Amino acid sequence: MSPEAEERYDALVAVASYAVVGLDFDGTLAPIVPDPEQARAHPDAVPALAALAPRIASVAVVTGRPAGVAVRHGGFAGVPGLEHLVVLGHYGAERWDAATGMVTSEPVPPGVTTARDRLPGLLREAGVPDAFVEDKDSSLAVHTRRLDDPVGAFELLRAPLTALAEETSLRLEPGNLVLELRPPGIDKGVALRGLIESTGARSILYAGDDLGDLAAYRAIQAERETGLRAVLLATRSSNAAELIEAADVVVDDPSGVVTVLTALSDAISAR
Repeated sequence: MSPEAEERYDALVAVASYAVVGLDFDGTLAPIVPDPEQARAHPDAVPALAALAPRIASVAVVTGRPAGVAVRHGGFAGVPGLEHLVVLGHYGAERWDAATGMVTSEPVPPGVTTARDRLPGLLREAGVPDAFVEDKDSSLAVHTRRLDDPVGAFELLRAPLTALAEETSLRLEPGNLVLELRPPGIDKGVALRGLIESTGARSILYAGDDLGDLAAYRAIQAERETGLRAVLLATRSSNAAELIEAADVVVDDPSGVVTVLTALSDAISAR
């Protein structure tokens, strides 16, 4: 915990009816697994969120995955207590609302199609033909976790994927053994600012585990300057040192996130 963590936590509880809880999915609500398609929310995560959600202004899952995929893998649809849950997929380019069950999205830039067509040949030329490409429709993530030398493959791909991003007007975002080609102007910080504005939040708890969550952290740190009460929670799932150093509270894995969510719910109900 940071020196200010307890004070920030108490301040969040004090204005619970104006609080927002935002959470990453992989590594935060769901354990990291070699195959992203096999990721599922921790079994106690949804019950913890369902208990907490009616006590605060809003709960949102903010993820790089397509919103519909996160909803399925998280088991968020049709859960009593989560009628107003929001899932911001593709770093905010997609939005799923539990109230309607509908997904709305921004147009996909043409550079994504170009990058999709060129990726197989680029991977072969780089000597990493077996890297797993996760096609998220509006972005493309190249994973090296399944390979024999995941770190070596990651480094081999960094330069050619950087060049491809520049040629297609995309951004290359590194993560935990993943390199993602993403449209510019879309990140978790932009998504969270929109959520804070739309809900009128006066406090927020945000939980993440990877480098993609740094944008959310930075946005929240900036909002603190204007009076937002905030707690930054990090898991060690991806060992993202910069994220962990900036956090108020650090836990080992999604089970620790569940513990924090449960404690927060209990603290609010005891007021």
